[in-house]
Amino acid sequence: MLQILKHRQFAPLFLAQLVALFGTGLATVALGLLAFDLAGEKAGLVLGLVFTIKMVAYVGIAPIAGAFADRLPRRKMLVMLDLVRAGVAMMLPFVAEVWQIFGLIFLLQAASAAFTPTFQASIPDILPDEQDYTKALSLSRLAYDLESLLSPMLAGAVLLFFAYQALFVGTIIGFVASALLIFSVALPNPKPSEPRGIYERTTRGIWIYLATPRLRGLLALCMAVSAIGSMVLVNSVVLVRETLGLADVHVAYSYAAFGAGSMIAALSLPRLLDRLLDRQVMLSGVAILILAHGALITVMMLGQFSFVSLLIGWLFIGVGYSAILTPSGRLLQRSSHPEDRPAVYAAQFALSHACWLICYPLAGWMQTSMGSEVTMSVLTVIALSAALVATQLWPADAERVIEHSHDDLPPDHPHLKDSHGHVHSHVFVVDDYHVQWPGRP
Repeated sequence: MLQILKHRQFAPLFLAQLVALFGTGLATVALGLLAFDLAGEKAGLVLGLVFTIKMVAYVGIAPIAGAFADRLPRRKMLVMLDLVRAGVAMMLPFVAEVWQIFGLIFLLQAASAAFTPTFQASIPDILPDEQDYTKALSLSRLAYDLESLLSPMLAGAVLLFFAYQALFVGTIIGFVASALLIFSVALPNPKPSEPRGIYERTTRGIWIYLATPRLRGLLALCMAVSAIGSMVLVNSVVLVRETLGLADVHVAYSYAAFGAGSMIAALSLPRLLDRLLDRQVMLSGVAILILAHGALITVMMLGQFSFVSLLIGWLFIGVGYSAILTPSGRLLQRSSHPEDRPAVYAAQFALSHACWLICYPLAGWMQTSMGSEVTMSVLTVIALSAALVATQLWPADAERVIEHSHDDLPPDHPHLKDSHGHVHSHVFVVDDYHVQWPGRP
C-alpha cells in the first residue's frame, strides 16, 4: 500500500491531506472543550448545533462547487480554499460567545464543502488504475485514522502545558502547509463537461447518484454511519466529562480509540477488497458498527459502563466506520465518467452529509433531554433500519457489465459501434445515453 507514495503527484497531495487533517483534529478537540467551557453540561447540544451548521454548509455548498469544479483551475481553487480555512482558524481562539462559534464554523465548513469533493475527485484522475486507486483510498482512510489516533494524543500532550486555545495554532499550521503542498503539484484539470444550464450542472451529480443502485445503497449505509458516528463525535465529551467525571485528556483518548479501530480496518481493506466484493465488506462493516453500539447500550443498562468499555466500544465502531467509508470511493469512480466525476463526488459529499445533518442535532438534543441510553437506542434503531434498506437498494447480483438496448438511437449512432442492432453490453454508467438503470425503477 505504501508503494503508492512513490507516485510524484499523489505523494504531496497525501501529505497535504494528512497535515490538514491533523490541524482539523486538533480543532475538533479544542471545539469540544470550548463548548464545554461556554455551555457546561449543555455542551452536547452546542456541539450538535455546531455540527449541524457544518452539515448545512456541506449540503448547500458542495453541489454548487461540484457543478463548477471542472471550469476552474483546480490547483488555484484548492490553495485559495485552504488559505480561507486558515484565516477562519485564526479567529477561533478569540471566541467568547456561543454565537461566534456558529458564524465562524459556517465560514470554515463552507470552504471545506468546496475543497473536499474537488480534492477527492482529483485522485482518480491522477491514479486511473483501480488497484492504485484502491491503495490510495486505503491510505487516505489511514490518514483520517492516524489523525483520529495521533492528533488527540498530541492534543493531550499540549493540554498538559497549555490552555486548549493553543490547539487552534496547529489548525492554522495544517491548512497553510496543505496549501503549500498542493501549490507544489501540477494537478490535471478534467475534460470540461458539455455546456449545461446552472440548474442542470448543479443537480447532474445528484441525478447520476440517485439513478445508480449501488450508490443508493451507499447512501443508506451513510445514514447508518451518521447515526452511530454522531454519538461518537457529539457526545464523547459529555460521556467522558459529565457521565464518567474524567478530565479533558480522556476526551482525547476516547477519540483516539475510535481512530485506532478505523486504522485497523484501513490497513486490512486492500487485501480484503482483492478477495471480497465491496458490498460484502461494507455490509460487514455496518454489522460491526451496530453490534458494537448495541453492546455499549447493554453495558449501560447493566450499570457497568466505564471508560474501558467506552474505549472498546468506540474501537469496534471505528472498525465498522472505516469498512463502510473506505470502499465508497471505488463505487463513485465506477459509477461516473471522468467529466462527471467532480459532480458525483460532490453529490456523495452533500447527500452523505445530509444524513449527518439529521443525526447530529438529534444526538445532541436527545443526549441533553433524555440521556445516553435512550439516545443510543434510537440511533441504533436508525442505523439498523438504514442497513436493511441498503440491502434492498443495492442488489447482491448487481453487475458492472450489463446487456441493454438503445431503441431511441439510430443504428449508425457512434455509441452503437461494434454492436448488433440496438442491444449491446458494456460497463454501465448513468449518463445522457443511459438515463435509467436496466430493470430498475
